[in-house]
Amino acid sequence: AKRERAKVIQDRKETKAKLEKLKTRAQWAAEAQKEVNRYARLRDASLGCVSCDKGPCWGGQWHGSHFRSVGAASAVRFNLWNIHKSCSVCNNWKSGNLSEYEPRLREKIGNEKVDWLKSQNQRVTYSIEYLKRLKDVMRKKANRLEKRNG
Repeated sequence: AKRERAKVIQDRKETKAKLEKLKTRAQWAAEAQKEVNRYARLRDASLGCVSCDKGPCWGGQWHGSHFRSVGAASAVRFNLWNIHKSCSVCNNWKSGNLSEYEPRLREKIGNEKVDWLKSQNQRVTYSIEYLKRLKDVMRKKANRLEKRNG
């Protein structure tokens, strides 16, 4: 029984390794983005929506909302100045509610940082190695923050 169990575990590890090798850059980017957004939501846990007046106790779903969209500014896709906690209503149905997002963001992080974000228009392609490392680092940071927040 122990040998059978060990064989099953080994087979699962091999299958997982094969599947990891088949992932595309886009899949790695999506996984890294998920961890970065999770970290941003945890960082802003005590704050409300960056785009509206919903407080931190709002009962709906929270998102990691980008000030500069991923398509328009890939250079700041993973930058934490660019990602803040937002309610699902603003992020999904109001396209980030940018008319309210920018003034509140200026108040939160300062004019210089917002102006810098707005100036970043270059196109960046991230390597798979970078995306793997970013995913791991952000997952560890988010886990630590989650433990600290309780």
